[in-house]
Amino acid sequence: MGHIRRSTLRAWSRLPVAAVMSALLVTGCTVAQRANGTAPPVAPPTVVVPTVIAPPQPEGLDGTAGAPGPQVCTAITRTLTARLGIPVTAKPNAWNDGGLPAMDLCTLMLANRAVTIGVSALPSRRDSLSRLMNTAGAIESLPELGQGALITESQLVFQAGDRAVRVTPRGGIGRGSETGIDRAKAVAVALAARDAVPRNLRPVRQSDETCQLSNSVAERFVQLRVQLRRDYRVKGALTCIWGTYDATVSIVESFGQPSIPEAQRVPPPRLAPIGQPGYYIPEAGELVFRQGRRVVRVTALTEPPREVTLDALTNIVAPLLPLFLR
Repeated sequence: MGHIRRSTLRAWSRLPVAAVMSALLVTGCTVAQRANGTAPPVAPPTVVVPTVIAPPQPEGLDGTAGAPGPQVCTAITRTLTARLGIPVTAKPNAWNDGGLPAMDLCTLMLANRAVTIGVSALPSRRDSLSRLMNTAGAIESLPELGQGALITESQLVFQAGDRAVRVTPRGGIGRGSETGIDRAKAVAVALAARDAVPRNLRPVRQSDETCQLSNSVAERFVQLRVQLRRDYRVKGALTCIWGTYDATVSIVESFGQPSIPEAQRVPPPRLAPIGQPGYYIPEAGELVFRQGRRVVRVTALTEPPREVTLDALTNIVAPLLPLFLR
C-alpha cells in the first residue's frame, strides 16, 4: 500500500466505496493488512470422520469362501423349501462385515436369488436396529416380526432373542426386479431365521494367533478391551476383526484381486506411503494397499464417529506387515 501514488489515491477518493474495496482486493491489499500488516486468519480444515457403515468386503467373501461354523442359512433351507414351494439352498460358509454392529453373515439362495442374512455378533442394544437402518431409505414398521421390526425396499431388521437380525435380498424387496423378492417371501425368510438364530450363534471370541500381533494396538484404538473377535482364513488369506459395541477394527487380506475398486473413486483417493499402490480414504476410515498378489484393507469405525487418521490405521497393521510384505 505504501507504493500507491497520491494521484491514484485522489482518483480512488472519487469512486464508490464498493469499487475501492474491489480494487484493493485485486491489488492484494486487505483491510486487515492495512491495519496491522498481517493476513486474515485461515479457517482450519474440516476434520473428516467416517460414516458408520460396514467396510467393503474383498472379492470372495460372499459366503462361498468364508469361515466354517454354525450359521442360520444352512439351518433353514428345508423349512423354507417346504414353506415357499421353491428350492432353497445355502452357501456353506459364513463371514463377518466388521460394521457397527458387527454382523455374522451367510448367503441363502431362493432358487437363483441371493439373500444375505446377518446376525449381530454381540447381543443387541436399544439402538442396534436403528444403526442397521442408517441410510437405508424410507422405513416402515413390520408388525409381523414383532415390536421394533423395520422394513425398507432394500432390507428388513428385527430382534431374535438377544440378537439383531438383518435380511438383505440382493435385488431388494418388492421392487419387481429379477434378483429381488417380494415382501411375503422376505417375511417368510425372516420368520424362519428368527426361530433358528438362538440355536445357531457363533462364539463371541474366535481368534487366530497371527492376528494377536496387532491385538494391543487394536485395543488402544477402541479404548477398551475388545468384546468381539472374528479371526479366520479364506483360502489362506487372513481376516482379523476386533470389536466392541462402539468400535470395530478390521484387517482383511485377499489374494488375486485384479483391481482395487476404491482407486476408482471420484475424486481419486489420497495416496498412502505403503503398498504398490496404497490409498487412504478418511471418509471411510480405510487404508487399502496392494503388495504383489495381496490386497490388504485396514478399517476402523466408531460410534459416535471420530477421525481415523492414516497413522492410526498404519499402526494397527504395522505388526502384520512382515507377513503381508514378504
